[in-house]
Amino acid sequence: MCHLRLNALLAATAFCGLATPAVAGSTSGSLSATATINANCTVSTSPVAFGTVDPLSGSNVDNSGAVTVTCTNGTAWTAAGGVGSGTGATFATRVMTSGSNTLNYSLYTNSGRSTVWGDGTASTATVGATGNGTAQTITIYGRVPAGQGSAAPGSYSDTVSVTVTY
Repeated sequence: MCHLRLNALLAATAFCGLATPAVAGSTSGSLSATATINANCTVSTSPVAFGTVDPLSGSNVDNSGAVTVTCTNGTAWTAAGGVGSGTGATFATRVMTSGSNTLNYSLYTNSGRSTVWGDGTASTATVGATGNGTAQTITIYGRVPAGQGSAAPGSYSDTVSVTVTY
């Protein structure tokens, strides 16, 4: 019995001696991360609400609205205004309507109301800036000029398209 134990012990020792630990290797590599940011802008507006206009008062009615543009950082942009939807409208004299009745008004880029907002043609100016990733608000100044005593009572409106180019 001792002999069997000795043989088992020798066999176990021999077996353990044959087993060698695995040697671990290593290697390295790299993982790339990529992204593309395209120039992009969004636009929203606040209306030029003139309120109640008395065409007999002999005074201009002024108010302002806004164009708000948000563009990716570093993206140059310009905002142009259309002539509006009133029949016969021009950049210098836009036309609000109430049914078949009309009321003239103008939109400007400055508070002195001397630079007409338009598309950059016909002595008009656009507004613009360089985007910084946050909302940039540009004030648009409006005026209903005096001397429209023939304007009939009603609720007048117009829609001016705003085109942001970037």
